[in-house]
Amino acid sequence: MLNTIIALLLLLTFVGFIVYIFKSGNLMIGFFIMALLWSLIGLLPFDTFIQKVITEPALGYAPTIVYIIFGSWFGRVLVDSGIAPAISARTAKAGQKNVMLAAIFVVLVTLLIFTSAYGVGSVIAIGVILLPILLSLGIPRPVALTAFLMTIGGAMYLNPVLFNQIKVFFPAASFSGDYLIFGMAAMGVQTLAVIGYLYFHRHQFDAHQAAKNLAIIGADDQEIGGGLAHLPVVAYAIPLVPVLVNLLFKWDAIPSLLLATLLAMLVTGKMRHWKSFITFLNDTIQQAISDIAGLIMFLMALIMFAGAAQLNASRFEGLLTAIIPHNIWLLALILGLAAPLALFRGPLHVWGAGAATAAVLASTGLFPDAILLPLMYVPSLLAVSTDLTQSWNVWGMEYMKVDGRTLLKEGVPVMWVVSIINVMLAVLLIHF
Repeated sequence: MLNTIIALLLLLTFVGFIVYIFKSGNLMIGFFIMALLWSLIGLLPFDTFIQKVITEPALGYAPTIVYIIFGSWFGRVLVDSGIAPAISARTAKAGQKNVMLAAIFVVLVTLLIFTSAYGVGSVIAIGVILLPILLSLGIPRPVALTAFLMTIGGAMYLNPVLFNQIKVFFPAASFSGDYLIFGMAAMGVQTLAVIGYLYFHRHQFDAHQAAKNLAIIGADDQEIGGGLAHLPVVAYAIPLVPVLVNLLFKWDAIPSLLLATLLAMLVTGKMRHWKSFITFLNDTIQQAISDIAGLIMFLMALIMFAGAAQLNASRFEGLLTAIIPHNIWLLALILGLAAPLALFRGPLHVWGAGAATAAVLASTGLFPDAILLPLMYVPSLLAVSTDLTQSWNVWGMEYMKVDGRTLLKEGVPVMWVVSIINVMLAVLLIHF
């Protein structure tokens, strides 16, 4: 009886948290308050709260923060070394003859960069280059923004930085083997969906509207891709290095990202002179860490809430054991159909209220982490691709002058279909 009352109170605060999110409440503060509330309602002893909710989760999350730092640094080096702008300029030139082909090139370039680069700073740095290119092709602002953001979301299936953030919920899962096979397939599905989305809207492409759209966002189409230094051909392959090294040599993400970062500086001549190299090194590191400072504190609050959720998971076991299907195909189908519940940091978004869902699912022991991680990752990436609470999506809407309702209307239907396909792929491709 006590467990039932506590579970209902926890669910009540859960609903209140969702309302708080809808009212644009600060997520970092919200998660910290939720950690306190779930500890109090769950009748956790004070010593347990201090050790298991505050201390251990924060200290245990330190390795993930290191991944985030190296990923952000790599993204900053890609931009400041000229590699990302050069790739973008090549793409712009390719679009002068065939608009649809050029749009596909932009999608592939975005995908290439964000399989390794990570963070709102990297998205902004790349977005101010690639989004004006899409507009210069005559693609409407809502279509261009939606395609760009969904492409970034697709790349996250192979991004080791984001993977290591969700792994905190499913520590036994591994960024290797079956997961990488699934990740490539899922990324492929989302990429094809983005291309299909662009093709469906091709009748809206109008070169006569390019100047107007560029003026609206304050971009000058005469300067797109201009003034870029010549780079050796090998530089264009640098964004692929972290993924390739992991696939070929089974290196961890940190040495993979470090190698790629150093290679980027080497092939672009940033190591040619010692003094300028040190300056470039210091500047990119400082900017990269500045880009993710707020994210790190947000994740600290999130992981504290995850700690409280895990300690309260037993309160839900009776209810969830009765609700959660014991057939993995049925569970996958339910998660796919319910994927939009990840929006607004809802119950299927692991970096939102879904932290509790993930913690409870993992605690039941019904299925291994290897399959639960991708099943929760899929709806979470629907949100990463289209949600109004995702930091770089918010920047994109403001930069492109697109309202939130339009982004949801354009992106969610596409991502919903992608989610249903990808949860089925997870069960098909991941052996456990």
